[in-house]
Amino acid sequence: MSGNPVAAITARTSRIVWSRIAEQIDNLGYALIPELLEVAECAELIDLYPHRERFRSRVEMARMRFGVGEYKYFAAPLPPLVQALRETLYPGVATIANVWMEALRREERFPATLDEFLQRCHTAGQTRPTPLMLRYAAGGYNCLHQDLYGAIAFPLQFTIMLNRPDRDFSGGEFLLLEQRPRAQSKAEAVRLEQGTAILFPGHVRPVPGRRGSSRLNVRHGVSRIHAGVRFTLGIIFHDAS
Repeated sequence: MSGNPVAAITARTSRIVWSRIAEQIDNLGYALIPELLEVAECAELIDLYPHRERFRSRVEMARMRFGVGEYKYFAAPLPPLVQALRETLYPGVATIANVWMEALRREERFPATLDEFLQRCHTAGQTRPTPLMLRYAAGGYNCLHQDLYGAIAFPLQFTIMLNRPDRDFSGGEFLLLEQRPRAQSKAEAVRLEQGTAILFPGHVRPVPGRRGSSRLNVRHGVSRIHAGVRFTLGIIFHDAS
């Protein structure tokens, strides 16, 4: 990577107003952070995709009946830009996650730093890094799912768009489905611009109810790509078993 990606990402994430992000995700079920990555950073990440040595595994979705497309998990050590994103975004989302745990009447609390949280994962036998890149060509899609890789699961994660909708690809909206208790499910289709990050629940989120907060089960996916190729970066905070 050119320049100092850690310094650049640290400066950018330090300007995020996390109280607004918390309000947005509580109201909408997701939050957007525009221009989290610059165009050149997106391009450099896409350029990593053909290099097998940068990834620990590749998943062909059709074989697993997950959809049509593929994704690759980064190998350790993570690329500096990906590592910087994971480290600098974690404290803000950990604060939101701890509020959620209290609302859901769970005892679990998340430590202030990513290193402390990953030590907890590694002690539990979850040692494989989970940040990943996803690639969909025309006709590709991702079925609605949740990302759970072991007993320890952080409740929030990011997807960052790496290329340009309507220029590099068409279709491919980010999908969220909330399974509401005693009510019909609610769906959202979100268009992501290049460099924009979406923060969303990995599996559940709390919503206010008559007797305190209730738990919404959340799944996410990607609608069908009509043309071109769509690349995204996924930032998951817990490691896998």
